[in-house]
Amino acid sequence: MSNDLPHDPSQTPPQIRVLLVDDSPLARELLRYLLESDPRLTVAGTADDGVEGVLAAQRLSPDVIVMDVHMPELDGYAAARRIMETAPTRIVMVTASTKPDDVADTFRTLEAGALAVLAKPSGPGSPNFAEQTREFLSTVRLVAEVPVVRRWPARSAPPTIPTPAPAAAPVRVVALGASTGGPQALREILSRLPGDLAAPLLIVQHISSGFTEGFAEWLAHDTGYPVRVPRAGEQVQDGIAYLAPSGCQMGLKPDGSVELTDAPAEHGVQPAVSYLFRSLAAGFGRSAVGVLLTGMGRDGAHELKAMRDAGAVTIAQNAASAIVFGMPGEAVRLKAATHVLAPPDIATMIAGLTGRRPPPDPNPQENPR
Repeated sequence: MSNDLPHDPSQTPPQIRVLLVDDSPLARELLRYLLESDPRLTVAGTADDGVEGVLAAQRLSPDVIVMDVHMPELDGYAAARRIMETAPTRIVMVTASTKPDDVADTFRTLEAGALAVLAKPSGPGSPNFAEQTREFLSTVRLVAEVPVVRRWPARSAPPTIPTPAPAAAPVRVVALGASTGGPQALREILSRLPGDLAAPLLIVQHISSGFTEGFAEWLAHDTGYPVRVPRAGEQVQDGIAYLAPSGCQMGLKPDGSVELTDAPAEHGVQPAVSYLFRSLAAGFGRSAVGVLLTGMGRDGAHELKAMRDAGAVTIAQNAASAIVFGMPGEAVRLKAATHVLAPPDIATMIAGLTGRRPPPDPNPQENPR
């Protein structure tokens, strides 16, 4: 007779039902294998193009849809739009391409309602396979917890807070950190900032390796705000957003030059928000603004507290607007944030704190000979 206690079904977490949409049979089999290697996930169905994916979403009502971007009949962008119109579901987009133009097109699916964009795991022989698989499975599990599929408001919506009082010291730099849900939040913030902002922006976004250039391209095109990936030693300029490259840590030196280093990963990521915020707490103090946006985990929360202790203005995204309240929620718990706001209001505060660059002199004097 077995001495095992009877199984209590109430102690078993409900499985997350996933619909898999990909036109490649080989990719479908690999993704199915990876999903079903996690006991919390089960594949409820598959579809081999966007049209079938829309019908399957309506028929199966899955918890999460994992969908390729480039498919015949109906691509991922169009399929995501139809799904959000007819059977709103949490969508994770995957792509095998790291070409900047292809990645930029992939990020367009966020505008259609997708929650996350990831590199498609490339197979057991790839050196990045373990990392890609971990990111893939954790993202699917994470988005399944999002209670409501969120759609971002139109950029023409007016700000809801008054212009803030001037900062205690002139603002020399604004730093933003984000993870899951960050692209949507960054898009909302940058689209509302004036082009003549009198400070540079430094951004750390947790993102799949090889996606940085394409993400910067999409973000700049969609918001109209200049976004670029910096070089080591580059002097930052007002009115430009600098996106940390993958595979290294990014900080800012007191002289305004970008530091890129192969320092170890922090919180399991490289670049890490914590590294950037720590450099600003040490080198800029009251002349910095730190912003911690949506994302899982604690990256940047303690360092945002260090920025606040150094006199910086610190902001955390609020729970109502964050797709994942982990990182900003930890900052709130630590009392690291002087303000807790939604993305449109964060943009308003940044603009009010930094001000605008003076216009160029229309009649510059000639240099004396």
